[in-house]
Amino acid sequence: MPSQDQRKKFKARVLVWTDLTLDNVEDIQKSNTPADMQCLLADILHLNEWKEDLRQGILVDLYFYTLQFAKDNGFTSEQMSAWFSIIKSVHEMAVDTPYGNVEPVFEFFKELLLCHSVKRPPYSIALFSVDQVKRLTTYTVNTYFRHFKMYKYAFTPKVRLDLSFEYVGLPVTPEPPQVGDDEEEDEEELGQAEEETDKTEETAAVAEEEDTPAVKELRAIINSALSEQVQQLKTSVDQQIKAKDEEIAKKMGISGDVPLPSKSPKQKIKKGK
Repeated sequence: MPSQDQRKKFKARVLVWTDLTLDNVEDIQKSNTPADMQCLLADILHLNEWKEDLRQGILVDLYFYTLQFAKDNGFTSEQMSAWFSIIKSVHEMAVDTPYGNVEPVFEFFKELLLCHSVKRPPYSIALFSVDQVKRLTTYTVNTYFRHFKMYKYAFTPKVRLDLSFEYVGLPVTPEPPQVGDDEEEDEEELGQAEEETDKTEETAAVAEEEDTPAVKELRAIINSALSEQVQQLKTSVDQQIKAKDEEIAKKMGISGDVPLPSKSPKQKIKKGK
């Protein structure tokens, strides 16, 4: 949907003799070659650099083919002037914004044709017949609206979107410390590291001093008790595995003792007699 400003700026109305005067149309009709008509259009629209400037060159081509279509279809001077202004108004609305507006521009084009094909003074005049309106619509769709994006790209500025986010509830980022503060912090961290190293060395020295004969004997007793408990645990686990194997063998109908798996995969399992 077009904005309110666009609706006021681009309002469909009768456009006869709006951009081309009678003398301009007569000069265009008298032009013999396309080059003469293009130079004449450039003078009328003040597009003096159309041969070097690409945008001006596109405009001259657009209006040249618009008027050439009118000449080929035998339009009168009034029809040629109105037809030229219709295309010019459509193009001005199309490039008025860099955003997509093909639908409102096409609606504006249809309203302009309606203003020049229905007799309802002073709002509209019956300038074009029904057959001419069909030909004008087909021509405009196949030429201008088929290349609508090209005209938008050539005549509208590039849109750049910059985003910035603000997070609510987060603590404020502290300012980076000064150079002098960094040096002081590094010295403090170095001093703390040296103190921790000294404490570790002192602890190790104390531990070596505490290894008296009594402490060594106590450690030997603890290690012996732990070894006995580990051995008992291992024996209990082996017995549980053997009982489970025998239970599985009975369920499977296997007679005889089920040998335990060998510790080494290279040793063969001997069957019981």
